Amino acid sequence: MPACECAPMQEEDFTESTSRPSKTKKKEAMHELQDLGSELVELSVGQLKKIKLPEEIYEAVRACQKITAHGARRRQLQYLGKLMRNTEDAPIRAGLALIRGESSAETARLHRLERTRQRLLDDEATLADIAATWPGVDLQHLRQLRRNALKEQETGKPPKNFRAIFQVLQELDGQAAPSPEASDE
Repeated sequence: MPACECAPMQEEDFTESTSRPSKTKKKEAMHELQDLGSELVELSVGQLKKIKLPEEIYEAVRACQKITAHGARRRQLQYLGKLMRNTEDAPIRAGLALIRGESSAETARLHRLERTRQRLLDDEATLADIAATWPGVDLQHLRQLRRNALKEQETGKPPKNFRAIFQVLQELDGQAAPSPEASDE
């Protein structure tokens, strides 16, 4: 038998010469968008409103949240993934990361609020800093929460007021973003 006179294989023969994605890559992207949609379905209505969703996607998510039948829910999730193909998903991913607390900016903000709470518990004079940072703060309420939180710590009770201080600071911070130098000392 004569030897095969085939040309030697080159590396270029195994690389894709087309610029469009393969069918597998398209499917992976569609499944990823469907997973993103199912993550949206798991959120509460309040959390959904924090993410700037296009109206049709918001409606599809709300419809999917109401569906209990497995097959119908799966089809609705597929439809949601299809809708998301025509939408920029970066803002949705960023909103989800913010809700999950994965955003580094959100994590830094929460740490800053925790430090402010701890400074308040250590020294009542911190109320002046808080009033300067957030002019609309109810200082009397915050002072009462501080007293109750310190009493809870002394008696070993659950930290109900300790958490309430953090919630008040979060609400204040959400209403008007403070300047970094005023709140981070």
